[in-house]
Amino acid sequence: MARRIGLFGLFGAGNAGNDGSLEAVLSFLREARPDAEITCICANSEKVEKQLGVRSIRIGGGTATGPITRALSAFPPMRKILQAVFAFRAVRDFDVIIIPGTGILDDFADRWWGMPASLFVWSLAAKVRGTKVAFVSVGAGPIGHPLSRWLMRSAARIADYRSYRDQISKDFMASIGLRADDPVYPDVAFRLAQPQNLQTPAEPGPLTVGVGVMAYFGWRGDGEDGAAIYRDYLEKMSQFVLWLLDGGHRARLLMGETSDERAIGDFLQLLASKRPDHPRESVTAEPAYSLHEVMREIAKTDIVVATRFHNVVCALKLARPTASIGYAAKNDALMDDMGLGEFCQHAEHLDVDHLIKQFSKLQLNRTALEAKLQERNVVYRDRLAHQEQVLLEKFL
Repeated sequence: MARRIGLFGLFGAGNAGNDGSLEAVLSFLREARPDAEITCICANSEKVEKQLGVRSIRIGGGTATGPITRALSAFPPMRKILQAVFAFRAVRDFDVIIIPGTGILDDFADRWWGMPASLFVWSLAAKVRGTKVAFVSVGAGPIGHPLSRWLMRSAARIADYRSYRDQISKDFMASIGLRADDPVYPDVAFRLAQPQNLQTPAEPGPLTVGVGVMAYFGWRGDGEDGAAIYRDYLEKMSQFVLWLLDGGHRARLLMGETSDERAIGDFLQLLASKRPDHPRESVTAEPAYSLHEVMREIAKTDIVVATRFHNVVCALKLARPTASIGYAAKNDALMDDMGLGEFCQHAEHLDVDHLIKQFSKLQLNRTALEAKLQERNVVYRDRLAHQEQVLLEKFL
């Protein structure tokens, strides 16, 4: 039985989906193995330790404000060498390292010396030290840079257990050379407890629509092209929200990462410039820094239109009819598995007229879709419980 468990990932960096994935698996471990020594290996150990009450260390060693971390911030190669030394020492303290959920096997807005290199260093250190490694319901792809692909494929190949949160992730890893009979289970965030006293769906008439707005600058996330993508995305989303307001509906803006505060601010300014006379209460925006807070906001809505993957997860978990304006195939795969595959678009090719048609169909079929989503959630919970049993029998 594993007594010393490490949980590895980009946690504490401001992404509610990542932190929610950590919290879901941490909850499972505390229930199933209350005597285990659990340590989080993460981006911001101070934040994670404070919020979740779990011992935490930084992926690269040191502290966020330590002199060594600051001194080496401008020298990625040296930083990775020191990280490797730290990892080889640290893995001695673990029987198993779990990578819980998240899109850990992609390079969205990242470079090879970021998470790809960190994931490889820690996986290799664990292999050398005899520590088990388990990738649990992770997302994979796309990975653009050849070196990033090699690092992430090698890290996954080293692992003693792998499961993916959708078939496209498994297929992607096979396409870059990792072909294995690995299982597919739902995203671990579906294990999180949902808010109590969920709002009863509204009667026919004006609705409250959750609109997830993301600070999206394209896959690479930089340069003039990224800025143009961002402006076009906000412009088209604003057109849709103005259509909602003209129809008497209300909009509740949703965030999923601290960077989305900027997007919501820019979005509200854009709405005000287009329609300075619209009632302030028709568009609301409350901060949400965890998936629990995201679900709290979604619980006040009837239908959701969202971009961030875990905003979509939360909406589906609460059985809200949902349209996805995604930026990767993971959104489409989840929506299709939930029976909502026809309600997807890509953020960079958003067609507002088509979105209006998709929304109208969601509104028309709301009751039937809610029932279908509730049924799928039962299946998801059962599948996740099965995976937990597998983990308990093999590693924990």
